[in-house]
Amino acid sequence: MNIKVFVLLCLCPFSVIAQGFSGLGTDAKEFAAPQPQYLFTFPKDHGAHSDYRIEWWYLTANLNGLDGTAYGLQWTLFRTALAAGEGEGWQSPQLWIGHAAVTSSDMHLATERFARGGIDQAGVQTAPFHAWIDEWSLKGSKFENLTLTASGPDFAYIMTLDATGPLVFHGTNGFSIKSAEGQASYYYSQPFFEINGIITLPTGQVPVTGNAWLDHEWSSQPLSKTQSGWDWFSLSFDNGSKLMGFQLRQKNNQAFTSATYIGSDGVIKTYEGGNFTAQPLKLTSVANRNIPIEWHIKLADQDIDLIVSALNPDAWMDLSIPYWEGPVILNGSHNGKGYLEMTGYE
Repeated sequence: MNIKVFVLLCLCPFSVIAQGFSGLGTDAKEFAAPQPQYLFTFPKDHGAHSDYRIEWWYLTANLNGLDGTAYGLQWTLFRTALAAGEGEGWQSPQLWIGHAAVTSSDMHLATERFARGGIDQAGVQTAPFHAWIDEWSLKGSKFENLTLTASGPDFAYIMTLDATGPLVFHGTNGFSIKSAEGQASYYYSQPFFEINGIITLPTGQVPVTGNAWLDHEWSSQPLSKTQSGWDWFSLSFDNGSKLMGFQLRQKNNQAFTSATYIGSDGVIKTYEGGNFTAQPLKLTSVANRNIPIEWHIKLADQDIDLIVSALNPDAWMDLSIPYWEGPVILNGSHNGKGYLEMTGYE
């Protein structure tokens, strides 16, 4: 049995049970659960947390070519566990999935990789930092200075990233609540990366520069059984401020929302309880699903009132676990750009 088939069989119950997107609402009593007042320790917490069921290192970037053409880039390493803890060699219960994509207004290219834990095919080391799956990698002598590589059948990229600001912790000091029932994750970001490098496309090489945002999050049951998916925004404004906001959609058509506002002066403020709102304005058919490609975003306390529009409405990640992921353009109270992820649309 090849590794892809094995991983899909392992993940199949998550998708079929329909307790949250990809089974993230299924019970995980045998795994560790996030608790308030966690004390982050670095570089250790840049690494994997094998006692938790689910974890990801999620990088997105808004880029421009020399001619001004806008591009988006994604590099994600997912870890999912069949059981808590680690084991030697093939006894490891850890599974790894990598996603990579490049997007422009008229192109969306995506690919994936699968790996078993315990055999050095994929993993995360902390000193120096090195996250990898096969030959894809995100690595550097320090977490603030990294190189990024990935390739697929019809694209590749190699990038350099340099952080110009501190880590940002979401929720209450990194304890991010995801539902009224108390599901939560540990969640921090590095949203201040400057990025440059080369994208290789079927038409040739494209030098690009821009800004990148890296999320690291881990949990064991981040969704409740009543939640079906999420809409996740990471937005960078032209005035230097930034916003992370998400809504977790309930099956009763309600939503649980949370947001982190990062001021241009470095002051961070978190919002719960519906302060952040996201309303779809325009739907389009993508992969036989009705997907919102234009949103009305509001955070009244910061005078944010935006129209968020997809650079490419067809940025569908047609992978083993499908979802929409792509760059967005901002207009309204603030101008800028960012990334949007939408899951659980059937």
